[in-house]
Amino acid sequence: MSLKNRIRTLAENVYEETVAQRRYLHAHPELSFYEAETAAWVKSRLDALGIEALTGVGGNGLVAVIRGQKPGPDKTIALRADMDALPIAEENDVPYKSTCPGVMHACGHDAHTSSLLGTARILKEVSSEFSGEVKLIFQPAEEKLPGGASLMIRDGALRNPDVSAIFGQHVQPYMPCGKIGVWPGMYMASADEIYMRVIGKGGHAAHPAQFIDPVMMMAQILVTLQQVVSRSDPRIPSILSFGRISAEGATNVIPEYVLVEGTFRTMNESWRMEAHEKIRRIVHSVAEGLGGRVELDIRKGYPVLHNDEALTSRARESIADYVGEENIIDMDIWMASEDFAYYTHETPGCFYRLGTRNEARGIVHGLHTPRFDIDEESLRLSTGLMAWLAVKELEG
Repeated sequence: MSLKNRIRTLAENVYEETVAQRRYLHAHPELSFYEAETAAWVKSRLDALGIEALTGVGGNGLVAVIRGQKPGPDKTIALRADMDALPIAEENDVPYKSTCPGVMHACGHDAHTSSLLGTARILKEVSSEFSGEVKLIFQPAEEKLPGGASLMIRDGALRNPDVSAIFGQHVQPYMPCGKIGVWPGMYMASADEIYMRVIGKGGHAAHPAQFIDPVMMMAQILVTLQQVVSRSDPRIPSILSFGRISAEGATNVIPEYVLVEGTFRTMNESWRMEAHEKIRRIVHSVAEGLGGRVELDIRKGYPVLHNDEALTSRARESIADYVGEENIIDMDIWMASEDFAYYTHETPGCFYRLGTRNEARGIVHGLHTPRFDIDEESLRLSTGLMAWLAVKELEG
């Protein structure tokens, strides 16, 4: 039996277990930076496989290595899964519904973690047929700054042994079950948070000469800030949006200050830093010109996620070999962000999508929503495909 067919068979063999593990995780979600029980449970599953895991990496993260027994190059490929859940109250009526009020696996991290456990079992079974090492990264806190990926990198997750490439798999509820999405180059945006306190001088609305209106100042700032994107290089995707404004005044009361919160996203790191400076200059100059001032805080979030072109090209060939060319979807760029991006700034990375949609069964709801769920048939594919990608890249 060929290695590919053996991996396919093993993926079928671990399917029921993978589903059961996904359901356990779904019923027991934990928020970012609080995944202690999840981490302990993952370690117990790895222990049962005879795979030693290093714990406490980047907080609640785990790192384990499966060594190939076949003579050949001593190369290391990493596979990453995230473990945290979201502060969302689940509305699904399913046997594995969240047992933690207000907390839910609404982004598929339960599927990612259970899949990587299934992949670990497969790789352990076929370790005599590949050389090098596969590093398993079970990561905490993808959903919250500063991002568990950055903390795991800080704690050496990509070192000892050094990783030459990393793969990440993420569910995609807008893509049918059985399909795999790939895209080379820039794929997901950086995401920075903007907080402004626009300060004027409050007073009675009937006496405009006696106050400095922070509401009008805020309006002028927001209108002027749109030039940061509208007059930037049109070849670089960028978004500047403000989603929260709080002015505690009244019909006849001008407040002392206005609070504004927004986001800046782009696909180019150099332009990202340049845009930050433009935002600062515009905000302060407009406020000063109108007699007020602004306390501005730009919090750097996740960087641009770049899929290494050469690695992604090889991965696409391996995916086509495993699922068939007709089941590959060429994705487009997406202005959402992901902390997997940090890994791609350290080593060649490939972040691909696993289709989980099934309209016939009503599994159609988007990520980060109370009705999100996956077609668990996708777990027949997720474990074997990730194992196949790892061994093919080790061969390459």
